[in-house]
Amino acid sequence: MKNLFLLLPLLIIFSFACKSSEGDSVMDNPFFAEYNTPFSTPPFDKINEDHYLPAFIKGMEEQNKEIEIIINNPDEPTFENTIEAIEYSGNLLSKVSRVFNAMTESNTSEKLQNISKEISPKLSKHRDEINLNPKLFERVKSVYDKKDNLGLNTEQAKLLDEYYKGFVRGGANLNPVDKDKFKEINSQLSLLTLQFGENVLKENNSFQLVIDNKDDLEGLTEDVIASGAEEAAAKRLKDKWVFTLQKPSMIPFLQYSKKRELREKLYKGYLNKGNNNNELDNKEIIKKIVNLRLQKANLLGFKTYAEYVLDDNMAKNPKNVYELLNKLLDPALNVAKKEAADMQKMIYNEGNKFKLASWDWWHYAEKVKKEKYDLDETQLTPYFKVENVINGVFNLASNLFGITFEERTDIPVYHPDVKTFEVRDADGSHIGILYTDYYPRESKRGGAWMDAFRKQYKKDGKNISPVIYNVGNFTKPTADKPSLLTVDNVNTLFHEFGHAIHGLLSNCTYPKLSGTATPQDFVEFPSQVMENWAMEPVVLKSYAKHYLTGEPISDELIEKIQKSGKFNQGFETTEYLAAALLDMDFHSIEKPFEGDVIEFENEAMKKIGLISEIEPRYKSTYYNHIFSSEPGYATGYYSYIWAAVLDADAFAAFKETGNVLNPELGQKYRKYILSSGGTEDSMELYRKFRGKDPDIKALLEKRGLN
Repeated sequence: MKNLFLLLPLLIIFSFACKSSEGDSVMDNPFFAEYNTPFSTPPFDKINEDHYLPAFIKGMEEQNKEIEIIINNPDEPTFENTIEAIEYSGNLLSKVSRVFNAMTESNTSEKLQNISKEISPKLSKHRDEINLNPKLFERVKSVYDKKDNLGLNTEQAKLLDEYYKGFVRGGANLNPVDKDKFKEINSQLSLLTLQFGENVLKENNSFQLVIDNKDDLEGLTEDVIASGAEEAAAKRLKDKWVFTLQKPSMIPFLQYSKKRELREKLYKGYLNKGNNNNELDNKEIIKKIVNLRLQKANLLGFKTYAEYVLDDNMAKNPKNVYELLNKLLDPALNVAKKEAADMQKMIYNEGNKFKLASWDWWHYAEKVKKEKYDLDETQLTPYFKVENVINGVFNLASNLFGITFEERTDIPVYHPDVKTFEVRDADGSHIGILYTDYYPRESKRGGAWMDAFRKQYKKDGKNISPVIYNVGNFTKPTADKPSLLTVDNVNTLFHEFGHAIHGLLSNCTYPKLSGTATPQDFVEFPSQVMENWAMEPVVLKSYAKHYLTGEPISDELIEKIQKSGKFNQGFETTEYLAAALLDMDFHSIEKPFEGDVIEFENEAMKKIGLISEIEPRYKSTYYNHIFSSEPGYATGYYSYIWAAVLDADAFAAFKETGNVLNPELGQKYRKYILSSGGTEDSMELYRKFRGKDPDIKALLEKRGLN
């Protein structure tokens, strides 16, 4: 899920990567008119790369005119003529930005990336000129100073507070010299983070493990071999097998390959992305980003960038984040060490003498799982055909929230892999549109995410319905098999759907506060809580059906899944915490960073006692969450575990009713969490749903760390 914390409500620009050349007339550019499509969805059949740049330029011009009207209004500043006027400005810019950002992340090209480099500094300058406009801030401050006498409702008061804080955090109180410095910092960060992400994508695509000897396929399942053959065929390599750094290709190879030296080669290719001392190396870029962020924080009166970011989150300060992470680290690391010992014992029992290494973990975890629980992925994946899993999560949402999904074939899409669904409420009324895009390709970055082509909001008494998309990188269908998911893939699909449903069921007035526009350490809660249902027996029975026979998953397999539910949680929690702490350490520096990035990372891992058998989930040079967009998840990767405390506690509420599909509780969750967006304090909304503060005990129990 991408971060959603920028001042301008309709201008969400995290990953800039898609632009165009000029030359289109106003009449030809689809962005310049109302979309003549079902539910005003983007007309992807008409949009081409040449449309983006003119639309960006015109969008900035239009918003500048709208801001000038606000500034020059002779009437006394009011909530309506100032705050609401800013809120609803920039419509065209939002329109093109949302499509553009989606394409550069999921369907990019060299031309789009080049346009990104051209437009990114212009967009940064445009935002700064609004955020740093003294006359505009004067009007906002005037309204803010009399907020207690304006009779504002809860959502209006929250919007006013967000705008005032946004201007202050955007540098509005700086002197003219510091404002210029601030602008230059933002401009540099926009280009550096863009370059970081492009380097990771190119490194990801450039590495391939080519196998031309059948003996080197030993241990791999038929499905994995078939995928490797199809990848080789796509690259026009005859009688070979290719494995890439895309997770659906890499992880199964690490799990099943008996060729340790090949597992090492593939995994080290992954670990060294952005760290190969070539033109795609990211180490110097990281140093520049970290130092620029520190400068930015210092200008705004904060000692560290972490303090600056967290001041606007639920956590409030670095101390609270470190306390939570360290409280979980010791029990997670202790469990991980036991897991490593089990694997080392197996290595010795097999007659081997080598020490377990990071590239061995997936392989021996799979073996230990098979030995302890008589369960492995090959038993489960036949039941997780992607279409069935999608139906499963749709049915879950129907049971909990009373909504339905209908596939549409009349809505233009940006790639043949994409499907669209109309979402309706229990009374049949239209809620929104959901796009799904689940297969990897070279034009798509790794990972999984959700965002919106259009957010939900209300204006002039009319509800503007949301247009949401989910993107993933799951195993592609082959010539004779559908896309079959791993348990991890299933959890990821449920996770991103949780974000999607947060955007779809939004019922807010203002786009700045709608849907997923919550504090960063709350936004992962609605997504993570959905994962709890994925492996629940009653839910599994509804969607886990063998792709060949149609038979539902057996009670015996479900029992094995339940018993193995806490397996490998030491590893998964530890690798995550290591990455979260690395993020915090980079952004907690108080002096300019002059050292070596890899040494800094190694010292950070040594400090927390990370064992050599485990690498942080993301190493610095390919840590897209924190370095490929601004601000991205910088000082925010901890939010997944912060939200995990909430999600475990919230799911416990359903368990306590004796019915995990309890519709009454589902409606309560919809009302206070999904529909409310960021209109109130997040913890207050949680208390309204749960009736109490969250308890960390539920998380420790869920992961077997207690």
